Amino acid sequence: MKLFEAVPNFSEGRDASRVDRIVQAGRSVAGVAVLDVESDPSHNRSVVSLAGESEPLLEALFRMVRVAIELIDLNHHTGEHPRMGAVDVVPIVPFGETTLPEAVALSERLAKRVWTELGLPVYLYAESARRPDRADLAQVRRGGFEGIREEIASNPDRRPDFGEARVHPTAGIVAIGARPVLIAYNAYLSTGDVTVAKSIAHAIRERDGGLPAVKALGMEIAARNQAQVSMNLVDYRRTPVHVALEAVRAEARKRNTTVVGSEVVGLIPEDALLDAAYHYLALEHFDRSAILERRMQSASSTLSAGNSGPLSGISLTEFAARVAARTPTPGGGSVAAASAAFGTALGEMVARYSRPSDGPDPEFDEAISELERTRARLLELVNEDSESYEAVRASRKERKAHPDNVEARQRHRAALRKATEVPLETAKLARSAADLFDRIRGRVKPAILSDLVTGRSLLRAAVEGAAANVEANLKDLGTEGIDIRGLEQELRDLTGGAG
Repeated sequence: MKLFEAVPNFSEGRDASRVDRIVQAGRSVAGVAVLDVESDPSHNRSVVSLAGESEPLLEALFRMVRVAIELIDLNHHTGEHPRMGAVDVVPIVPFGETTLPEAVALSERLAKRVWTELGLPVYLYAESARRPDRADLAQVRRGGFEGIREEIASNPDRRPDFGEARVHPTAGIVAIGARPVLIAYNAYLSTGDVTVAKSIAHAIRERDGGLPAVKALGMEIAARNQAQVSMNLVDYRRTPVHVALEAVRAEARKRNTTVVGSEVVGLIPEDALLDAAYHYLALEHFDRSAILERRMQSASSTLSAGNSGPLSGISLTEFAARVAARTPTPGGGSVAAASAAFGTALGEMVARYSRPSDGPDPEFDEAISELERTRARLLELVNEDSESYEAVRASRKERKAHPDNVEARQRHRAALRKATEVPLETAKLARSAADLFDRIRGRVKPAILSDLVTGRSLLRAAVEGAAANVEANLKDLGTEGIDIRGLEQELRDLTGGAG
């Protein structure tokens, strides 16, 4: 599934019934999951986290915007948080294999529909911004509902990207855009003096010379009689949560106050919390795969896979014996995928040992994550290769028995194509992993460089072996009258630089 997350912010945090009606509008769409709802009465704002594929998510967001317009009147709205719309901002975040450009396209579709069907003007912001000054949400929102209402008709710089040069009379205007994962993080001070919080926010935010990728505001939280430093960490790899917290603590000490607590608004990536654990626990040589829940998830996946294929759950000894037997499968394609899986596993091990233990390392962290996914897929391809070849054998027999049967011919052609695509995917994954090995080689500890060399040799063998399988199957596809030019080009691209 190609999933996106969306985190719409609504200018209502005090009336639970209104918030519930907005959330229920999103829940009413099949294929969308509501992950989290956070309401803050002082801010008078609710943050909802949703996930789904593009079409159902687009529909859910539209329905939520429609209900919010019906329920929220900014002419009677007060709260600590800046706002310009009943639906103040709708960020769309790519997740997993989805990309920022895909999220941008989805944000533009939503913006167009919100204006044309609901009459709510839209600013495109963040990665979707069509003007440099609108990449920063704070600049887009400058002046809030009232300020934009006064300027929008006379100031060309305030014209919306979708809609006429006017705000909606009660719902204002909304910012919609694509962005990476953001962490909304607040620190509470022991003082209720908001000027102290504003001074700290000024000191730590990027735009005023503070921490990179940090936005911050000082706010008064009257219900707690405390001041708050409200932060958006727009890239937690550049400034992790614990670094932001320590910066607030240091600035607070300079002003004779302290941090008495903190909170995350909405959801937070697991790695961000693990980075904080590394820091505060002073962990040495800690491997994230040693986390119990991760090991259990891995074991669960392995046990589940054991029921899904003829080669799942068997020992290496049994696998080798089946390869050695006088049987068509498992054959070279399965062995190529297994070899690539072992090579990839060696790369994971090398990356884990070479990764510094004193904090996050984006290069190694991303390499480990990519190799984990690749290894899991290659193990699936061990089975799929054998299954696809057995399907070819069965369809060939059927074709021979019924030479004039059109459906039998179509099944045989489909089986041949599948038997070609499986080793082609194996070769692509092995080649991609080998390229990743080359990128990290310069940072690998010398004592385990030989393991990386061994792993890369296995990957190179997997590319060559899988490519040979593809080439053999292409001949059969060509005989069937199937256009194989695209597949031939993919094969040439792979083998032209496999070494």
